Amino acid sequence: MTKIGVAGAGLIGRQHIAAIARTPDVTLSAVLDPALSQMEWPRAHDLAELAKQSDGVILAVPNALHAPMASELIKAGCPMLIEKPLTGTGAEGADLVAAAGEVPILVGHHRRHNPLVAKAKEIIESGVLGTLTAVHGQCWLPKPDHYYDADWRQGAGAGPLFINLIHDVDVLMHLCGPIAQVQAFESNAVRGAEAEEVGVAILRFANGVLGTVNLSDVSLGPWSWELTAGENPAYPKTDEAAYLIGGTRASLSLPNLTVWGQKAGPDWWAPIDSTRHPLPLSDPLSAQISHFADVIAGRAAPVVSAADGLRAVQVVEAIKLAAQAGTSVDIK
Repeated sequence: MTKIGVAGAGLIGRQHIAAIARTPDVTLSAVLDPALSQMEWPRAHDLAELAKQSDGVILAVPNALHAPMASELIKAGCPMLIEKPLTGTGAEGADLVAAAGEVPILVGHHRRHNPLVAKAKEIIESGVLGTLTAVHGQCWLPKPDHYYDADWRQGAGAGPLFINLIHDVDVLMHLCGPIAQVQAFESNAVRGAEAEEVGVAILRFANGVLGTVNLSDVSLGPWSWELTAGENPAYPKTDEAAYLIGGTRASLSLPNLTVWGQKAGPDWWAPIDSTRHPLPLSDPLSAQISHFADVIAGRAAPVVSAADGLRAVQVVEAIKLAAQAGTSVDIK
């Protein structure tokens, strides 16, 4: 039985705790959160105690705490799963990757544990789409006012770019390759907080693919991974698409896994047909916990490594910089 501790019992921390409870062969060792008023779970008084009680620790704390707490776990030799983003800045992430050594670090981009993403990767690598040319990702996920009751969620670095779009960036790079350059705009005209509310970006992938992403947590609409993938029952499911991936011979919409093509080849006057590859709903958070246990035991390497998490942070950081500076930003 693998003992997993959780630091942070907020919105995502509680989801990890619930995932541990429904995952075979793992158990919750303890929870570290000074804000807890009730003894819902075994408690740890500090991170050092949590590490001693656990085979591995999940960090589900505010973004600014990721780097210092991960550094402490590295010194303790404790494997960890860091909820995205890996760190609050790319510089912190680079230092963390360099310091990790042999200590396993996973990053909580849980969508990579969804069979929908694995199937999409399979379809793309089969060549049915031809040469990839263009990509679009959309995340319109309106958040209620009480979501922002926690002051940190209104500050710099806590807006939907780092909270939500970073997931989309990770998946799009997993499917289409690394992003090399971005241009962007952002707005906070509705709430007026320091955190952005709307962001749009143009992406240039290293392989020549061009893409766009459109993000808003103040626009009501059905187009986001959360509302289309059905992986989290807390969200109402729609049958719309969140990602469109275009190629010279066909295109793919996700997460409904629909391939759009033409039997006679590309011809804008010819009929277009679709083939859907349905998959049952899955529980990627539980799959991520099982994978974490395998990594702790030395049976697997991280599906989403610290280096992967760092790349996603660097891209989102570049989008933020491009929006503020009004210029394109290269990602090295």
